[in-house]
Amino acid sequence: MKKEKSCGAICYQLKNQQIYFLLIQHKNGGHWAFPKGHVENNETEEETALREIFEETQLEVELNTQFRKTCQYSPKEGVSKEVVYFIAQAHDPNVQTQQSEVLAYDWLNYESAFNRLTYANDQTILSAANHFLLKA
Repeated sequence: MKKEKSCGAICYQLKNQQIYFLLIQHKNGGHWAFPKGHVENNETEEETALREIFEETQLEVELNTQFRKTCQYSPKEGVSKEVVYFIAQAHDPNVQTQQSEVLAYDWLNYESAFNRLTYANDQTILSAANHFLLKA
């Protein structure tokens, strides 16, 4: 079984005391999820998450590593993939998507983001992230 590892983050912004989450629509598959990508060379999980967020959205974010959630799935036969998610605050919400990988993006409140996400794994992680932010 081949193993892959990706890292990313649930990016959010605060606007009028409301939390808005960033979702992107990935070109590969058309699914709605969070910015993430493969670990390269000797990168740490945090370095990978920051690099991928910037590559896919041009956002500079503040990563909070006190929130760290993982999920595992098989993207194709013979492959086991682990994805590590942190939480990241964007102070400037202006997104410029990476045309080669991202079809669209949206800043959504929790309920809308939850309903837009394609996969149950991501809904579980969004729920944990929302809970983490509300008790912070």
